[in-house]
Amino acid sequence: MNAPETLDVVEAPVVRPVLRVLIVEDSGVDARVLVNLLRGGGWQVDHRRVETGPAMAEALAAGNWDVILSDHNLPELSAPRALAILQQSGKDIPFLIVSGGIEEGVAIEAMKAGAHDFLIKGALARLVPVVQRELREVGVRTARRNAELSLRESELRYRSVWENSTDAVLLMDLEGVIRFANPAVATVFGRDPSAVVGNTLDILQPPDDPKGTWWAVGRRDGVRVLESFTIRTDGHWTPVEIAFNEMATGGQQWVVAFARDISVRLAQQAELARNREQFAVAREIQQRLFPQRSPLIPGMEIAGASQPAESAGGDYFDYLTLPGGAIGLVVADVSGHGVGSALLMAEARAYLRLLSKDVGDPGLLLTAANRALADDLGGDRYITMVLVRIDPVSLRLSYASAGHPEGLVFRTEGGVKASLRRTGPPLGRRAEVLYANGPDVTLEAGDTLLLVTDGIDEALDAAQTDCFGLERAREEIQRRSTLPAAEAVERLCGAVRRYTEPHAPADDLTVLMARILPKATA
Repeated sequence: MNAPETLDVVEAPVVRPVLRVLIVEDSGVDARVLVNLLRGGGWQVDHRRVETGPAMAEALAAGNWDVILSDHNLPELSAPRALAILQQSGKDIPFLIVSGGIEEGVAIEAMKAGAHDFLIKGALARLVPVVQRELREVGVRTARRNAELSLRESELRYRSVWENSTDAVLLMDLEGVIRFANPAVATVFGRDPSAVVGNTLDILQPPDDPKGTWWAVGRRDGVRVLESFTIRTDGHWTPVEIAFNEMATGGQQWVVAFARDISVRLAQQAELARNREQFAVAREIQQRLFPQRSPLIPGMEIAGASQPAESAGGDYFDYLTLPGGAIGLVVADVSGHGVGSALLMAEARAYLRLLSKDVGDPGLLLTAANRALADDLGGDRYITMVLVRIDPVSLRLSYASAGHPEGLVFRTEGGVKASLRRTGPPLGRRAEVLYANGPDVTLEAGDTLLLVTDGIDEALDAAQTDCFGLERAREEIQRRSTLPAAEAVERLCGAVRRYTEPHAPADDLTVLMARILPKATA
C-alpha cells in the first residue's frame, strides 16, 4: 500500500491595507519621501500629488481619500487655502500640514481652523503614528455622524453609539440639564457619568468662570466650540475642547455636547513653538559662522554666499589663512540639510580652522580632517569638500577634493582653463583615506575660480527633468565679469532660484568665486 503524498502548506501572502493619500506638494522629491515613509508603516499607498486649488478640488470630487498631506506654502496654493477647499467639499478627511518652515502663529491658527496636526520636514518620525491616530479619529467621527442620523430614527441606536465613543457625550434639554452622559465622561472629565446626570454644565466648568459660561456657548448662533479647562475629582486640571449641536429625537429638541481631552494637542503646539525657536537660534548661529567679509588680497577679488533650503543648512564655505601667507578657499556640503547637518558643518569648520594653522597642503588638510570627523559622522553621514590653496604672489593654485562637485577655472573671455576634479571619496567614509592633491594650476590676470555645491549643479527646472549644471553657472558668472564678485555670486543664486520656479530649490545653494583682476586694475 502506497504511503499518502505529503502536501506542502503554502502560507497566504500578507495583505497590506490600502491607504489613499492626496499630497498637496510642489516637490516631487518630498512627495516620494512621504510615500516611502507610509509604505514603511505597512500600507499599500495609492497617492496623487496636486499643486493648485483647482487640481485639489478635482481630486476631492473624483476620489475618496483617507488622508491629505499638505505643504504650507506652494507657489499657487497655501495650506490654509487647501484646508478651506477641503472644508468646502464637505468631506471629513484628516488634514496634516507637512512643512520645512512655518511661523508658529500661522501653524496654530491653521490647527484651530481645522488642520489635524503639523509635522516638520526632516523630522518625520511621527508621520506614521499620526496618520494611524487620525484614521482612528476619523472612524470615531464617522461613527458619530452615523449616530446622529440613526438617532432621528431610534434614540436607542443613538445611545448605543455614544456608549462606545471615545469623546465624552452630554445630552441636555433646553433648560441646560444633563439627561445623558456616556462612559467617556469618566475619561475626559474624571467624573462618574451617573453623578453628572441631573446637573448643569456648571458642575464641569472651572469654578472661577461665571455660572452658565459653557451653556451660553452651547446656545449661541454660529460656531459653538470652546476650549477651556475642567477640574477632575482628583484635583487635576485638564484642557478640553467642547463642540455643541442641536438635535431632535423622541419629539423633543436637545443640545448635545461632544468633549475631548486636548492635552496632547496643546503639548504639540508647545513643541511646535519650541522647535520654531530652536530653528531660529540655529539659523542665527550658523549665519555667524559664515565669513562676515571676504579677504582683501591685492590683485584678487573673492566672494562667497550660502542660502539654506531650510532654517539651517548643511552647506559651508570659508576662507583660511594658511602657513606661508597663502589663502585657503573651502566649500563643503554635509549630506542632508537641517539642524543636524548644520551642527556637523560647524564641527568641520572648527577642525579645519584649527588644523590649517600648521598644515598648508590641501591633501594633508583633508586627510587630517577626515581622520578627525570619521567617528562623529558614523558612516551614516558624509561631507563632500573641496579645499583650494592659492599663493597670492606666484598665483599658484593647488587643491584636493573629497568627493565634491567639479570646480572650474576659466578665462573671462571664455573657455575652461582647468577642472578641479575629485581626488578622493567624501569625508567620513573611511578614516584611513589619504587624500592627494590634484594638478596645480597657474592663475593669470582675467582667470576666475568657481566653486559650488550640488544645490547649484543639480537644481531642477519646473518640469523636474533638467539640471541647472556647471555650464550655466559658468556662463552666469562670465556674463557678469564687470560686476563686483559679491554681486555676481548673488546673481548666480538668483538665477538658480528662477530656474527652479515655481518650485523652491530642494537643496542649499552655496557659491564661492575668486577672480584674478586684470593687471591694469590690480
